[in-house]
Amino acid sequence: MIGGTSMDRILQLNTIFISIVIEAIPFIVIGAFISALIEVFVSENMIIRMMPKNRFLSVIAGSFLGILFPGCECGIIPIASRLIQKGVAPHAAISFMLSSPIINPIVLFATFIAFGDSWTMVWYRAGLALVVSILVGIVLSFVIKDNPLKENIDGHLHDHSNQNTKQKLISVVTHTIDEFLNVAKFLVMGSLIAAAMQVYVPTKILLTLGDTKVTAILVMMGLAFILSVCSESDAFVASSFRNSFGQSSIVAFLVLGPMLDIKNVLMMTGYFQKKIVIILVVLISVLVFLGSLLL
Repeated sequence: MIGGTSMDRILQLNTIFISIVIEAIPFIVIGAFISALIEVFVSENMIIRMMPKNRFLSVIAGSFLGILFPGCECGIIPIASRLIQKGVAPHAAISFMLSSPIINPIVLFATFIAFGDSWTMVWYRAGLALVVSILVGIVLSFVIKDNPLKENIDGHLHDHSNQNTKQKLISVVTHTIDEFLNVAKFLVMGSLIAAAMQVYVPTKILLTLGDTKVTAILVMMGLAFILSVCSESDAFVASSFRNSFGQSSIVAFLVLGPMLDIKNVLMMTGYFQKKIVIILVVLISVLVFLGSLLL
């Protein structure tokens, strides 16, 4: 028989798990829908003509492209995957994947409101996110030699050029459902792990470790990874730590979380090859840490 404390923890885990899933689902649907629109209505030639050929310019363009996609990290991975399949250079698509959940207008406005109508945290957050996404993209442009997507992801493209409008709309719905189901299983697994970490890893232990600037940054990066809060609401969570942590560590929380948390790392493993995911985890972690340390 389960004791009272154990039962309370299970109920708490269940509540956190459901809240994470409910918060993420709308953005996954939006991401799957945009991915389907790209698949059906955007040709490879259009994409290739849009993006610069130069590796550095393509990374910069990919990073700033995130301004046009309001949403969080939950739905951006399928879009990045689709862009790669359509012919966008992987390093540019991944730069877009990293920056978009942070520099889009909705997230930046939420950050502005959460920190008392102050632009300081907005500029620090957006600035570090762009620096990290650009540097990661540049490194990847030299590292990635082949298609970074898993074999079962590659090859999902179909020729929709001969379809009429009705057929294209049906294809959009079909692709949206397929993409959503593909992402949903990783969302469920990631959300369950994140909920369990929140329940069974006491936050107080982490908070006591943040005595110095270095340890405070590391603690807040750890919290960002564990909590797996959607980027459209994480600023309100971060602002609650202002009395316990300094500006640098809060910026680390706001930048690392949308790029790397439990649920989106699991989603990445569903789309990208294992070595690419490992490189991303290491690069992002190191760059966010060093960038936050300099603030």
